[in-house]
Amino acid sequence: MKNYGFIRVAAARPSVRPADVKGNVDSICRMIEEASSREVSLLVFPELCVTGYTCGDLFGQERLLSAAEEGVASIMTFSRGKDVTVIVGSPVKAHGRLYNCAVVIRNGSIKGIVPKIHLPSYNEFYESRWFSSGADFLSGRTDGLGHFMYNGKDTVREGFENQIRFAGFRCNISPDMLFETGEVTFAIEICEDLWTPVPPSSWAALMGAQIILNLSASNEVLMKHGYRKNLIRQQSAHTMCGYVYCSAGYGESTQDLVYGGASLIYENGALLAESSLFGTEPEMTVADIDCEKLDMLRQKSNTFRAYAPDGTEAAGYDRLYSRVVTGDPARTDFSSSLYRYIDPHPFVPAGNAEKMSMRCREIFSIQVTGLMSRLSHIRCKTAVIGISGGLDSTLALLVTVMAFDRLGWDRERIIGITMPGYGTSSRTRDNAGDLMAALGVKSLEIPIAGACDRHFQDIGHDKDIHDVTYENAQARERTQILMDVANQSGGIVIGTGDLSELALGWATYNGDHMSMYAVNASIPKTLVKHLVAWAADNHFNSELTAAHKDTGSIKEILTDIIDTPISPELLPADDNGNIQQKTEDLVGPYELHDFFLYHFFRFGCSHEKILFLAKKAFCDKEYIGNRLAGNRPWADYDEQTIEKWLGIFMKRFFSQQFKRSCLPDGPKVGSVSLSPRGDWRMPSDAIATLFI
Repeated sequence: MKNYGFIRVAAARPSVRPADVKGNVDSICRMIEEASSREVSLLVFPELCVTGYTCGDLFGQERLLSAAEEGVASIMTFSRGKDVTVIVGSPVKAHGRLYNCAVVIRNGSIKGIVPKIHLPSYNEFYESRWFSSGADFLSGRTDGLGHFMYNGKDTVREGFENQIRFAGFRCNISPDMLFETGEVTFAIEICEDLWTPVPPSSWAALMGAQIILNLSASNEVLMKHGYRKNLIRQQSAHTMCGYVYCSAGYGESTQDLVYGGASLIYENGALLAESSLFGTEPEMTVADIDCEKLDMLRQKSNTFRAYAPDGTEAAGYDRLYSRVVTGDPARTDFSSSLYRYIDPHPFVPAGNAEKMSMRCREIFSIQVTGLMSRLSHIRCKTAVIGISGGLDSTLALLVTVMAFDRLGWDRERIIGITMPGYGTSSRTRDNAGDLMAALGVKSLEIPIAGACDRHFQDIGHDKDIHDVTYENAQARERTQILMDVANQSGGIVIGTGDLSELALGWATYNGDHMSMYAVNASIPKTLVKHLVAWAADNHFNSELTAAHKDTGSIKEILTDIIDTPISPELLPADDNGNIQQKTEDLVGPYELHDFFLYHFFRFGCSHEKILFLAKKAFCDKEYIGNRLAGNRPWADYDEQTIEKWLGIFMKRFFSQQFKRSCLPDGPKVGSVSLSPRGDWRMPSDAIATLFI
């Protein structure tokens, strides 16, 4: 089975009662059986789940501690023959002290024991009354000369012996342990360890742990759950890891506190799955973490491994961590089931309308601020834009109008030029003129057919041959007009091309490919429509057309532009004057190309993996992520269609790099940018064979 870099993890909330070790172990074993049937590789349980977290002074009773050890042995026996690695919480005695530990179990044996370092003893917590800190076992963390750094002081420290006997096994106990299952490395921290200024997981991630497992017993108080989610989200984001958090829930003592049983699974700051809060039944929260993606993100970030938390270089610190192989991961069939949502439109802000509005406002702010700075810096008199009546030029015009408004400049200094050619339809021509009039910018109409006719005569080209020369001559004629008017008026040409067109090379070299400041250069096509719609609803919805009494509001004009098919309009219209050259019929659906670009650029995904993800996102109606997504309209793509356009995307992306190598300046907006100066440096003659 192909794993595509994924590993299936789960956080299990069993039925737990304080001091009922047998009942707790039975519940744990039932959930291990369920996890095994669901092909889970890593299964984490709450803190001290074998005994219950709320046993209080009963942790000072030998009978409870002996029962806990016997309970762990029973779990070990039950795990035999199963591919799942199980991490349970249990008290562990060592060297005359008691430790709050995570016990790592696989196939009938203990692979290691991780003790909790930071013991909360404030407010409602008083763990240091019963437990000792796992820092007792940190003898290995030295500067290479035998000096142990502790509380900022350079001292000699031996620490305790790191091997103990527990549940019939001779096993290692240490906070500094990394565990390997297949190609995945994971580490463990326990509850309060995460809430410290420099959590142990920060060290573990620097040393190569892709996944952090947290066994917790976090009680609920007002507003705490939101803070907890933000804490885990941020830790998973800045350590670029998968974070599996599992907290104690219903069944723990409610003498003074209530435990909600929060289970959360994050990946690089994104929530993959969460449990219900305050549930009264056992619950398993499952997700598939993409470790291949995490590795690529870390590889791209040169600062990730550069420094340890104390500011020193991290190189060489891996000798402080012992590595334990737990066994191969479960044989998970990710093709038939995938426990994560693959967003078909990764560039489009997902969620409610408020979130969408906030994201669109931020994107416009970046574009507008970038243009304002450029206009002010060069003391520009005008801004010149080619207005086609299509989405891209509309977005560029809206950005320019907002920039002029914020600068306090008259909109008449914006020169919008519509340049009808052989394929211009009446719909786009009217929308272009109406929009410029409605916005109050200076409007020019300069037809290009006559100039192109003369040009074809000069070069000896038959204008009835509608080939690439026929199309590109029109694009270059329009660019020449824009550039010359900009020179004439003391202005600059505002570029309208978007990120998707740059990825595909869908632009005429030294035609619409060129400008003096490209405000849309990092806006993908799937996002352009949403930005224009947001502007129509939120920024220009109250402005009315000043020039034409028979023209509606700006919002009505923008709505019709949004509904117009995407086209370069370089080929003649049909007999009814309608657009016959539709871009997506020629180059492919932009929602597919944007999906391909996102996963190829952002995470370095292979052709095979992109194809797998695209099929899940666009084809598989039974895929759990799509069922959870709600009433998303289904795109009508079959597997052959996706394979076809992915092949074309890869071929065009490689063959068209020469156009991206000489892009004009433009503001970076999102995490994907193809600027040759900032984000994408690729030889124009790279061979595409490996990637297709």
